[in-house]
Amino acid sequence: MLTNAVNRNIPEKINNKKLIPYQGEFALSPADAPVASYRKLKKRTPDMGNKIQRDLTAAIRSVGLKDGMTISFHHGFRDGDLTVLPVLEAIRALGIKNLTLAPSSLTDVHDPVVEFIKDGTITHLESSGLRGKLGKAVSEGILENPVVLRTHGDRVRAIQAGELNIDVAFLAVASADEYGNATGCTGKNICGALGYAMVDAKYAANVVLITDNLVSYPCSPISIDQSDVDCVVVVDQIGDSALIGKGAARTTRDPKQLLIAENTTKVIEYSGLFVEGFSVQTGVGAVPIAVTNFLGERMRTQNIHAAFALGGIGAAITRLHQEGYIQKILAVQSFDTEASAALCNDVTHIETETGTYANIFGNGCCINKLDICILSALEMDTHFNCNILTGSNGELRGALGGGPDCAGAARLSIMAMPLIRGRIPSIVDEVNTICTPGTSVDCVVTEYGVAVNTARNPDLTERLRKSGLKLFTMQQLKEMAERLTGKPEPIQYNRDKIVAVVEYRDGSIIDVVYQVLPE
Repeated sequence: MLTNAVNRNIPEKINNKKLIPYQGEFALSPADAPVASYRKLKKRTPDMGNKIQRDLTAAIRSVGLKDGMTISFHHGFRDGDLTVLPVLEAIRALGIKNLTLAPSSLTDVHDPVVEFIKDGTITHLESSGLRGKLGKAVSEGILENPVVLRTHGDRVRAIQAGELNIDVAFLAVASADEYGNATGCTGKNICGALGYAMVDAKYAANVVLITDNLVSYPCSPISIDQSDVDCVVVVDQIGDSALIGKGAARTTRDPKQLLIAENTTKVIEYSGLFVEGFSVQTGVGAVPIAVTNFLGERMRTQNIHAAFALGGIGAAITRLHQEGYIQKILAVQSFDTEASAALCNDVTHIETETGTYANIFGNGCCINKLDICILSALEMDTHFNCNILTGSNGELRGALGGGPDCAGAARLSIMAMPLIRGRIPSIVDEVNTICTPGTSVDCVVTEYGVAVNTARNPDLTERLRKSGLKLFTMQQLKEMAERLTGKPEPIQYNRDKIVAVVEYRDGSIIDVVYQVLPE
Protein backbone atom coordinates (compact mmCIF):
# COMPACT_ATOMS: atom_id res chain seq x y z
CA MET A 1 0.00 0.00 0.00
CA LEU A 2 1.09 3.59 -0.70
CA THR A 3 0.13 6.68 1.29
CA ASN A 4 -1.10 9.66 -0.73
CA ALA A 5 -0.98 13.40 -0.02
CA VAL A 6 -4.16 13.30 2.09
CA ASN A 7 -2.82 10.39 4.17
CA ARG A 8 -5.02 7.68 2.68
CA ASN A 9 -3.59 4.24 1.95
CA ILE A 10 -3.85 3.33 -1.72
CA PRO A 11 -3.06 -0.08 -3.23
CA GLU A 12 -0.29 -0.10 -5.79
CA LYS A 13 -2.43 -1.90 -8.38
CA ILE A 14 -6.12 -2.67 -9.00
CA ASN A 15 -7.67 -4.48 -11.98
CA ASN A 16 -4.10 -5.03 -13.26
CA LYS A 17 -3.67 -1.27 -13.48
CA LYS A 18 -0.91 0.55 -11.61
CA LEU A 19 -2.41 3.33 -9.49
CA ILE A 20 -0.97 6.82 -9.00
CA PRO A 21 -1.52 8.16 -5.47
CA TYR A 22 -2.94 11.68 -5.19
CA GLN A 23 -0.02 14.10 -4.80
CA GLY A 24 -1.65 17.54 -4.74
CA GLU A 25 -4.10 19.65 -6.75
CA PHE A 26 -1.76 20.51 -9.62
CA ALA A 27 1.17 18.18 -8.90
CA LEU A 28 0.74 15.89 -11.93
CA SER A 29 1.16 16.61 -15.63
CA PRO A 30 -0.33 14.59 -18.46
CA ALA A 31 1.70 11.91 -20.19
CA ASP A 32 3.60 13.11 -23.25
CA ALA A 33 1.25 11.37 -25.67
CA PRO A 34 -1.35 12.30 -28.31
CA VAL A 35 -5.02 12.44 -27.35
CA ALA A 36 -6.28 8.88 -27.70
CA SER A 37 -8.67 8.04 -30.50
CA TYR A 38 -10.64 4.82 -30.35
CA ARG A 39 -12.51 5.47 -33.57
CA LYS A 40 -11.78 4.06 -37.02
CA LEU A 41 -12.26 5.87 -40.29
CA LYS A 42 -15.63 4.93 -41.79
CA LYS A 43 -16.95 4.99 -45.33
CA ARG A 44 -20.54 6.01 -46.17
CA THR A 45 -21.44 6.63 -49.80
CA PRO A 46 -24.60 8.41 -51.07
CA ASP A 47 -26.26 5.13 -52.09
CA MET A 48 -26.07 3.74 -48.54
CA GLY A 49 -29.16 5.70 -47.53
CA ASN A 50 -29.95 7.03 -44.08
CA LYS A 51 -28.74 5.80 -40.68
CA ILE A 52 -32.09 4.74 -39.27
CA GLN A 53 -32.27 1.32 -37.58
CA ARG A 54 -35.70 -0.19 -36.97
CA ASP A 55 -35.20 -0.80 -33.20
CA LEU A 56 -32.59 -1.05 -30.44
CA THR A 57 -31.79 -4.67 -31.25
CA ALA A 58 -31.00 -3.84 -34.86
CA ALA A 59 -28.87 -0.90 -33.75
CA ILE A 60 -26.89 -3.01 -31.28
CA ARG A 61 -26.23 -5.62 -33.98
CA SER A 62 -25.27 -2.97 -36.53
CA VAL A 63 -22.48 -1.56 -34.36
CA GLY A 64 -21.16 -5.01 -33.47
CA LEU A 65 -21.49 -4.93 -29.69
CA LYS A 66 -19.83 -8.02 -28.22
CA ASP A 67 -19.01 -9.65 -24.90
CA GLY A 68 -16.46 -7.71 -22.85
CA MET A 69 -16.99 -4.31 -24.48
CA THR A 70 -17.67 -0.93 -22.84
CA ILE A 71 -20.92 0.99 -23.27
CA SER A 72 -21.86 4.50 -22.17
CA PHE A 73 -24.85 6.81 -21.67
CA HIS A 74 -25.30 10.42 -20.58
CA HIS A 75 -27.37 11.42 -17.55
CA GLY A 76 -28.95 14.60 -18.93
CA PHE A 77 -32.43 13.30 -18.08
CA ARG A 78 -31.32 12.33 -14.54
CA ASP A 79 -34.32 10.68 -12.79
CA GLY A 80 -36.41 11.12 -15.96
CA ASP A 81 -34.18 8.79 -17.99
CA LEU A 82 -36.04 6.17 -20.04
CA THR A 83 -33.13 5.02 -22.18
CA VAL A 84 -30.55 3.10 -20.10
CA LEU A 85 -32.79 0.25 -18.97
CA PRO A 86 -34.44 -0.48 -22.38
CA VAL A 87 -30.99 -0.62 -24.01
CA LEU A 88 -29.74 -3.02 -21.32
CA GLU A 89 -32.86 -5.17 -21.82
CA ALA A 90 -32.15 -5.39 -25.55
CA ILE A 91 -28.51 -6.27 -24.87
CA ARG A 92 -29.52 -8.99 -22.42
CA ALA A 93 -31.98 -10.45 -24.93
CA LEU A 94 -29.10 -10.82 -27.38
CA GLY A 95 -27.14 -12.78 -24.79
CA ILE A 96 -24.25 -10.29 -24.66
CA LYS A 97 -22.32 -10.54 -21.37
CA ASN A 98 -19.42 -9.16 -19.36
CA LEU A 99 -19.90 -5.51 -20.29
CA THR A 100 -18.42 -2.43 -18.64
CA LEU A 101 -21.11 0.18 -18.00
CA ALA A 102 -19.50 3.64 -18.10
CA PRO A 103 -22.16 6.38 -18.10
CA SER A 104 -21.50 10.00 -17.15
CA SER A 105 -23.50 9.24 -13.98
CA LEU A 106 -26.30 7.07 -12.57
CA THR A 107 -29.29 8.10 -10.45
CA ASP A 108 -31.97 6.37 -8.37
CA VAL A 109 -33.97 5.54 -11.48
CA HIS A 110 -31.20 3.12 -12.44
CA ASP A 111 -31.69 0.80 -9.43
CA PRO A 112 -32.60 -2.12 -11.78
CA VAL A 113 -29.01 -2.12 -13.06
CA VAL A 114 -28.44 -4.44 -10.09
CA GLU A 115 -30.33 -7.20 -11.93
CA PHE A 116 -28.05 -6.84 -14.97
CA ILE A 117 -25.05 -7.28 -12.68
CA LYS A 118 -26.55 -10.40 -11.12
CA ASP A 119 -27.06 -12.10 -14.49
CA GLY A 120 -23.60 -11.18 -15.79
CA THR A 121 -24.67 -8.70 -18.45
CA ILE A 122 -22.62 -6.05 -16.59
CA THR A 123 -19.48 -7.00 -14.71
CA HIS A 124 -17.77 -3.64 -14.26
CA LEU A 125 -18.86 -0.03 -13.58
CA GLU A 126 -17.21 3.33 -14.16
CA SER A 127 -19.27 6.41 -13.26
CA SER A 128 -19.40 9.72 -11.44
CA GLY A 129 -21.57 8.30 -8.70
CA LEU A 130 -23.82 5.52 -7.43
CA ARG A 131 -27.00 5.82 -5.42
CA GLY A 132 -30.00 3.89 -4.17
CA LYS A 133 -30.14 0.11 -4.46
CA LEU A 134 -27.23 0.07 -6.89
CA GLY A 135 -25.01 2.00 -4.48
CA LYS A 136 -26.01 -0.34 -1.66
CA ALA A 137 -25.34 -3.47 -3.73
CA VAL A 138 -21.89 -2.22 -4.81
CA SER A 139 -21.08 -1.22 -1.22
CA GLU A 140 -21.94 -4.75 -0.09
CA GLY A 141 -19.56 -6.21 -2.68
CA ILE A 142 -21.74 -7.35 -5.59
CA LEU A 143 -18.93 -6.72 -8.12
CA GLU A 144 -15.68 -8.66 -8.24
CA ASN A 145 -13.58 -5.62 -9.16
CA PRO A 146 -13.81 -2.08 -7.76
CA VAL A 147 -15.92 0.57 -9.45
CA VAL A 148 -13.96 3.53 -10.83
CA LEU A 149 -15.49 6.87 -9.78
CA ARG A 150 -14.47 10.02 -11.65
CA THR A 151 -15.41 13.70 -11.63
CA HIS A 152 -17.01 15.12 -14.77
CA GLY A 153 -13.72 16.69 -15.84
CA ASP A 154 -11.69 13.59 -15.01
CA ARG A 155 -13.97 11.39 -17.12
CA VAL A 156 -13.06 13.42 -20.20
CA ARG A 157 -9.39 13.30 -19.22
CA ALA A 158 -9.60 9.50 -18.89
CA ILE A 159 -11.24 9.17 -22.32
CA GLN A 160 -8.62 11.38 -23.96
CA ALA A 161 -5.81 9.54 -22.17
CA GLY A 162 -7.05 6.16 -23.43
CA GLU A 163 -7.93 4.94 -19.92
CA LEU A 164 -11.66 4.77 -20.70
CA ASN A 165 -12.31 3.40 -24.19
CA ILE A 166 -16.01 3.43 -25.08
CA ASP A 167 -17.01 0.85 -27.69
CA VAL A 168 -20.62 1.99 -28.06
CA ALA A 169 -22.24 5.18 -26.77
CA PHE A 170 -26.04 5.09 -26.57
CA LEU A 171 -27.12 8.73 -26.46
CA ALA A 172 -30.68 9.95 -25.87
CA VAL A 173 -31.39 13.14 -27.83
CA ALA A 174 -34.54 15.23 -27.94
CA SER A 175 -34.48 15.54 -31.74
CA ALA A 176 -32.41 13.96 -34.49
CA ASP A 177 -32.49 13.67 -38.25
CA GLU A 178 -32.01 10.54 -40.35
CA TYR A 179 -28.27 11.17 -40.71
CA GLY A 180 -27.45 11.75 -37.03
CA ASN A 181 -27.48 15.49 -36.40
CA ALA A 182 -29.06 16.01 -32.99
CA THR A 183 -30.06 18.49 -30.29
CA GLY A 184 -31.46 18.45 -26.76
CA CYS A 185 -33.36 21.70 -27.32
CA THR A 186 -36.37 20.78 -29.43
CA GLY A 187 -38.81 17.90 -29.35
CA LYS A 188 -41.41 16.23 -27.14
CA ASN A 189 -38.98 15.63 -24.27
CA ILE A 190 -36.21 18.21 -24.15
CA CYS A 191 -33.18 17.98 -21.86
CA GLY A 192 -31.38 21.14 -22.98
CA ALA A 193 -27.59 21.08 -22.93
CA LEU A 194 -25.92 17.86 -24.10
CA GLY A 195 -22.54 18.63 -22.53
CA TYR A 196 -21.97 15.06 -21.34
CA ALA A 197 -23.24 13.42 -24.55
CA MET A 198 -21.08 15.62 -26.80
CA VAL A 199 -17.93 14.05 -25.32
CA ASP A 200 -19.09 10.46 -25.88
CA ALA A 201 -20.26 11.33 -29.40
CA LYS A 202 -16.81 12.67 -30.20
CA TYR A 203 -14.70 9.84 -28.76
CA ALA A 204 -16.69 6.56 -28.69
CA ALA A 205 -15.83 3.97 -31.33
CA ASN A 206 -19.52 3.73 -32.27
CA VAL A 207 -22.42 6.07 -31.55
CA VAL A 208 -26.12 5.15 -31.45
CA LEU A 209 -28.56 8.05 -31.15
CA ILE A 210 -31.93 7.32 -29.56
CA THR A 211 -34.72 9.82 -30.08
CA ASP A 212 -38.49 10.14 -29.90
CA ASN A 213 -38.57 13.04 -32.34
CA LEU A 214 -37.22 12.40 -35.83
CA VAL A 215 -37.03 15.66 -37.79
CA SER A 216 -36.31 16.48 -41.40
CA TYR A 217 -32.68 16.86 -42.48
CA PRO A 218 -30.81 18.82 -41.24
CA CYS A 219 -31.75 18.95 -37.57
CA SER A 220 -30.89 22.26 -35.95
CA PRO A 221 -29.33 23.48 -33.79
CA ILE A 222 -26.64 20.83 -34.07
CA SER A 223 -25.15 19.71 -30.76
CA ILE A 224 -24.10 16.26 -32.01
CA ASP A 225 -22.75 16.11 -35.55
CA GLN A 226 -23.72 13.49 -38.15
CA SER A 227 -20.07 12.63 -38.79
CA ASP A 228 -19.85 11.21 -35.25
CA VAL A 229 -22.97 9.04 -35.49
CA ASP A 230 -23.34 5.48 -36.76
CA CYS A 231 -27.09 4.95 -36.48
CA VAL A 232 -30.33 6.45 -35.23
CA VAL A 233 -33.18 4.65 -33.47
CA VAL A 234 -36.65 6.12 -32.96
CA VAL A 235 -38.47 5.02 -29.78
CA ASP A 236 -41.74 6.04 -28.12
CA GLN A 237 -40.13 8.09 -25.35
CA ILE A 238 -36.49 8.79 -24.41
CA GLY A 239 -37.17 10.46 -21.07
CA ASP A 240 -39.45 12.64 -18.96
CA SER A 241 -38.33 16.27 -18.92
CA ALA A 242 -40.44 16.99 -15.84
CA LEU A 243 -38.29 14.61 -13.76
CA ILE A 244 -34.88 16.11 -14.63
CA GLY A 245 -34.94 18.32 -11.55
CA LYS A 246 -36.87 15.92 -9.31
CA GLY A 247 -35.99 16.55 -5.68
CA ALA A 248 -33.26 19.03 -6.57
CA ALA A 249 -34.74 21.94 -8.51
CA ARG A 250 -37.08 23.12 -5.79
CA THR A 251 -37.61 26.35 -3.88
CA THR A 252 -37.23 25.80 -0.16
CA ARG A 253 -39.18 27.29 2.73
CA ASP A 254 -37.19 25.35 5.30
CA PRO A 255 -35.87 27.95 7.81
CA LYS A 256 -32.57 26.09 8.30
CA GLN A 257 -31.89 25.85 4.57
CA LEU A 258 -32.81 29.50 4.09
CA LEU A 259 -30.43 30.50 6.91
CA ILE A 260 -27.58 28.53 5.31
CA ALA A 261 -28.37 30.21 1.99
CA GLU A 262 -28.47 33.69 3.55
CA ASN A 263 -25.14 33.07 5.34
CA THR A 264 -23.63 31.80 2.08
CA THR A 265 -24.80 34.90 0.24
CA LYS A 266 -23.18 37.10 2.89
CA VAL A 267 -19.89 35.25 2.42
CA ILE A 268 -20.08 36.01 -1.30
CA GLU A 269 -21.06 39.62 -0.67
CA TYR A 270 -18.14 40.28 1.69
CA SER A 271 -15.56 38.05 -0.04
CA GLY A 272 -14.06 40.83 -2.10
CA LEU A 273 -15.06 39.02 -5.31
CA PHE A 274 -18.64 40.34 -5.51
CA VAL A 275 -17.78 43.08 -7.99
CA GLU A 276 -18.86 44.04 -11.50
CA GLY A 277 -17.95 41.26 -13.94
CA PHE A 278 -17.62 38.45 -11.39
CA SER A 279 -18.40 34.82 -12.31
CA VAL A 280 -20.29 32.18 -10.38
CA GLN A 281 -21.45 28.57 -10.32
CA THR A 282 -24.28 27.91 -7.89
CA GLY A 283 -25.53 24.48 -9.01
CA VAL A 284 -28.92 23.07 -8.12
CA GLY A 285 -30.65 21.99 -4.93
CA ALA A 286 -32.70 23.75 -2.30
CA VAL A 287 -29.84 25.75 -0.78
CA PRO A 288 -28.08 26.67 -4.07
CA ILE A 289 -31.35 27.87 -5.58
CA ALA A 290 -32.03 29.96 -2.48
CA VAL A 291 -28.47 31.35 -2.69
CA THR A 292 -29.09 32.28 -6.32
CA ASN A 293 -32.29 34.09 -5.37
CA PHE A 294 -30.64 35.96 -2.48
CA LEU A 295 -27.63 36.79 -4.68
CA GLY A 296 -29.99 38.12 -7.33
CA GLU A 297 -31.48 40.52 -4.77
CA ARG A 298 -27.98 41.80 -3.91
CA MET A 299 -27.11 42.18 -7.62
CA ARG A 300 -30.26 44.24 -8.26
CA THR A 301 -29.82 46.39 -5.14
CA GLN A 302 -26.12 47.08 -5.72
CA ASN A 303 -26.39 47.07 -9.55
CA ILE A 304 -23.67 44.43 -9.92
CA HIS A 305 -23.59 42.21 -13.01
CA ALA A 306 -21.91 38.85 -13.48
CA ALA A 307 -19.84 38.20 -16.60
CA PHE A 308 -20.98 34.60 -16.70
CA ALA A 309 -22.57 31.72 -14.82
CA LEU A 310 -21.32 28.20 -15.39
CA GLY A 311 -22.12 24.50 -15.02
CA GLY A 312 -25.51 22.89 -14.48
CA ILE A 313 -28.08 25.61 -15.08
CA GLY A 314 -31.54 25.97 -13.55
CA ALA A 315 -34.40 28.42 -13.77
CA ALA A 316 -33.07 30.80 -11.08
CA ILE A 317 -29.83 31.48 -12.98
CA THR A 318 -31.74 31.61 -16.28
CA ARG A 319 -34.02 34.37 -14.98
CA LEU A 320 -31.09 36.49 -13.77
CA HIS A 321 -29.59 36.10 -17.23
CA GLN A 322 -32.82 37.17 -18.88
CA GLU A 323 -32.99 40.21 -16.56
CA GLY A 324 -29.50 41.19 -17.71
CA TYR A 325 -27.70 40.61 -14.42
CA ILE A 326 -25.74 37.68 -15.86
CA GLN A 327 -24.26 38.49 -19.24
CA LYS A 328 -23.60 34.94 -20.48
CA ILE A 329 -24.28 31.36 -19.44
CA LEU A 330 -22.02 28.40 -20.15
CA ALA A 331 -24.37 25.42 -19.76
CA VAL A 332 -23.06 21.88 -19.41
CA GLN A 333 -26.42 20.58 -18.26
CA SER A 334 -29.92 22.03 -17.99
CA PHE A 335 -31.58 21.24 -14.68
CA ASP A 336 -35.18 21.99 -15.65
CA THR A 337 -37.41 22.67 -18.63
CA GLU A 338 -37.15 26.45 -18.21
CA ALA A 339 -33.36 26.35 -18.53
CA SER A 340 -33.63 23.82 -21.38
CA ALA A 341 -35.99 26.02 -23.35
CA ALA A 342 -33.88 29.14 -22.74
CA LEU A 343 -30.79 27.44 -24.18
CA CYS A 344 -32.44 27.32 -27.60
CA ASN A 345 -33.53 30.92 -27.73
CA ASP A 346 -30.47 32.96 -26.79
CA VAL A 347 -27.00 32.92 -28.34
CA THR A 348 -25.53 34.12 -25.04
CA HIS A 349 -26.78 30.94 -23.32
CA ILE A 350 -24.02 28.68 -24.59
CA GLU A 351 -24.03 24.89 -24.66
CA THR A 352 -20.68 23.70 -23.29
CA GLU A 353 -19.04 20.29 -23.63
CA THR A 354 -17.84 18.70 -20.38
CA GLY A 355 -14.16 18.74 -21.33
CA THR A 356 -14.30 22.43 -22.11
CA TYR A 357 -15.99 22.88 -18.75
CA ALA A 358 -13.61 21.04 -16.44
CA ASN A 359 -10.86 18.87 -18.00
CA ILE A 360 -7.70 19.72 -16.04
CA PHE A 361 -5.56 18.61 -18.99
CA GLY A 362 -7.76 20.25 -21.64
CA ASN A 363 -5.46 23.22 -22.31
CA GLY A 364 -7.58 25.62 -20.28
CA CYS A 365 -11.04 24.75 -19.02
CA CYS A 366 -13.87 27.15 -18.15
CA ILE A 367 -13.62 26.63 -14.40
CA ASN A 368 -10.12 28.16 -14.49
CA LYS A 369 -11.97 31.46 -15.09
CA LEU A 370 -14.44 30.92 -12.25
CA ASP A 371 -14.48 33.30 -9.28
CA ILE A 372 -17.05 31.70 -6.95
CA CYS A 373 -18.55 28.22 -6.68
CA ILE A 374 -21.17 26.99 -4.23
CA LEU A 375 -20.85 23.29 -3.37
CA SER A 376 -22.08 20.89 -0.75
CA ALA A 377 -20.91 17.72 0.95
CA LEU A 378 -22.29 14.85 3.00
CA GLU A 379 -19.60 15.48 5.60
CA MET A 380 -16.39 17.45 6.12
CA ASP A 381 -13.54 16.98 8.54
CA THR A 382 -11.51 19.40 10.58
CA HIS A 383 -8.96 19.58 7.74
CA PHE A 384 -11.73 20.74 5.34
CA ASN A 385 -11.62 17.45 3.40
CA CYS A 386 -15.02 16.73 1.84
CA ASN A 387 -16.98 13.52 1.37
CA ILE A 388 -19.70 13.64 -1.28
CA LEU A 389 -19.95 9.91 -1.97
CA THR A 390 -20.56 7.75 1.09
CA GLY A 391 -23.27 8.14 3.72
CA SER A 392 -23.11 7.77 7.49
CA ASN A 393 -23.42 3.98 7.12
CA GLY A 394 -20.54 3.82 4.64
CA GLU A 395 -22.71 3.02 1.62
CA LEU A 396 -22.28 4.77 -1.73
CA ARG A 397 -25.08 7.31 -2.06
CA GLY A 398 -23.73 10.28 -3.98
CA ALA A 399 -21.76 11.45 -6.98
CA LEU A 400 -18.53 13.37 -7.49
CA GLY A 401 -20.08 15.45 -10.27
CA GLY A 402 -18.03 18.53 -10.97
CA GLY A 403 -17.49 19.41 -7.29
CA PRO A 404 -13.79 18.54 -6.92
CA ASP A 405 -13.13 20.10 -10.35
CA CYS A 406 -14.66 23.45 -9.41
CA ALA A 407 -13.26 23.53 -5.88
CA GLY A 408 -9.77 22.98 -7.24
CA ALA A 409 -9.99 25.77 -9.80
CA ALA A 410 -12.30 28.51 -8.47
CA ARG A 411 -10.93 31.52 -6.60
CA LEU A 412 -13.49 31.03 -3.82
CA SER A 413 -15.00 27.60 -3.13
CA ILE A 414 -17.76 27.60 -0.54
CA MET A 415 -19.19 24.46 1.07
CA ALA A 416 -22.77 25.16 2.16
CA MET A 417 -24.19 22.44 4.37
CA PRO A 418 -26.12 21.85 7.62
CA LEU A 419 -24.12 21.30 10.80
CA ILE A 420 -26.11 18.15 11.48
CA ARG A 421 -28.43 15.93 9.46
CA GLY A 422 -30.97 14.29 11.75
CA ARG A 423 -28.79 12.80 14.48
CA ILE A 424 -25.67 12.70 12.33
CA PRO A 425 -22.94 15.39 12.58
CA SER A 426 -21.73 16.81 9.27
CA ILE A 427 -18.40 18.00 10.69
CA VAL A 428 -16.23 15.13 11.93
CA ASP A 429 -12.64 14.30 12.85
CA GLU A 430 -12.08 12.32 9.65
CA VAL A 431 -14.45 11.87 6.71
CA ASN A 432 -15.35 8.38 5.50
CA THR A 433 -14.21 9.11 1.96
CA ILE A 434 -12.09 12.02 0.75
CA CYS A 435 -13.41 13.32 -2.57
CA THR A 436 -12.33 16.97 -2.46
CA PRO A 437 -9.09 17.76 -0.61
CA GLY A 438 -9.32 20.39 2.11
CA THR A 439 -6.69 22.44 0.30
CA SER A 440 -9.37 23.19 -2.34
CA VAL A 441 -11.92 24.61 0.11
CA ASP A 442 -12.02 28.22 1.29
CA CYS A 443 -14.77 27.97 3.85
CA VAL A 444 -17.75 25.99 5.12
CA VAL A 445 -21.06 27.73 5.78
CA THR A 446 -23.63 26.26 8.18
CA GLU A 447 -26.79 27.50 9.83
CA TYR A 448 -24.71 28.30 12.94
CA GLY A 449 -21.87 30.17 11.29
CA VAL A 450 -18.79 29.97 9.10
CA ALA A 451 -15.35 28.36 9.36
CA VAL A 452 -12.62 29.76 7.11
CA ASN A 453 -9.72 27.71 5.81
CA THR A 454 -7.06 30.27 6.66
CA ALA A 455 -4.31 28.12 5.14
CA ARG A 456 -5.92 28.55 1.70
CA ASN A 457 -7.51 31.97 2.10
CA PRO A 458 -5.76 34.00 4.83
CA ASP A 459 -7.62 37.25 4.01
CA LEU A 460 -11.18 35.92 4.09
CA THR A 461 -11.60 35.91 7.88
CA GLU A 462 -10.88 39.62 8.15
CA ARG A 463 -13.30 40.39 5.30
CA LEU A 464 -16.07 38.35 6.91
CA ARG A 465 -15.71 40.12 10.26
CA LYS A 466 -17.58 43.04 8.65
CA SER A 467 -20.48 40.80 7.60
CA GLY A 468 -21.93 40.08 11.03
CA LEU A 469 -21.54 36.34 10.44
CA LYS A 470 -20.46 34.20 13.38
CA LEU A 471 -16.98 32.81 12.75
CA PHE A 472 -15.70 29.54 14.17
CA THR A 473 -12.86 27.12 13.64
CA MET A 474 -13.64 23.70 12.19
CA GLN A 475 -12.79 22.17 15.56
CA GLN A 476 -15.39 24.42 17.21
CA LEU A 477 -18.03 23.47 14.62
CA LYS A 478 -17.22 19.78 15.09
CA GLU A 479 -17.57 20.05 18.88
CA MET A 480 -20.82 21.99 18.49
CA ALA A 481 -22.22 19.24 16.24
CA GLU A 482 -21.15 16.51 18.63
CA ARG A 483 -22.82 18.28 21.55
CA LEU A 484 -26.08 18.13 19.59
CA THR A 485 -25.81 14.56 18.29
CA GLY A 486 -23.15 12.72 20.23
CA LYS A 487 -20.20 11.08 18.51
CA PRO A 488 -21.23 8.41 15.99
CA GLU A 489 -19.90 4.88 16.22
CA PRO A 490 -17.24 4.04 13.61
CA ILE A 491 -18.42 2.26 10.47
CA GLN A 492 -17.47 -1.39 10.22
CA TYR A 493 -15.67 -2.13 6.93
CA ASN A 494 -14.10 -5.23 5.42
CA ARG A 495 -10.64 -3.78 4.79
CA ASP A 496 -9.73 -6.76 2.62
CA LYS A 497 -12.15 -5.78 -0.15
CA ILE A 498 -12.15 -2.46 -1.99
CA VAL A 499 -15.46 -1.79 -3.78
CA ALA A 500 -14.59 1.55 -5.40
CA VAL A 501 -11.58 3.73 -6.19
CA VAL A 502 -12.03 7.50 -6.18
CA GLU A 503 -10.01 9.39 -8.74
CA TYR A 504 -9.02 13.01 -8.32
CA ARG A 505 -9.46 15.20 -11.40
CA ASP A 506 -5.94 14.42 -12.65
CA GLY A 507 -6.52 10.63 -12.56
CA SER A 508 -4.58 10.00 -9.36
CA ILE A 509 -6.29 8.09 -6.55
CA ILE A 510 -7.46 10.26 -3.68
CA ASP A 511 -9.25 7.50 -1.76
CA VAL A 512 -10.82 4.04 -1.89
CA VAL A 513 -14.16 2.74 -0.57
CA TYR A 514 -14.22 -0.53 1.35
CA GLN A 515 -16.97 -3.12 1.55
CA VAL A 516 -19.41 -2.36 4.36
CA LEU A 517 -20.14 -5.12 6.86
CA PRO A 518 -23.73 -5.95 7.88
CA GLU A 519 -24.91 -3.92 10.88
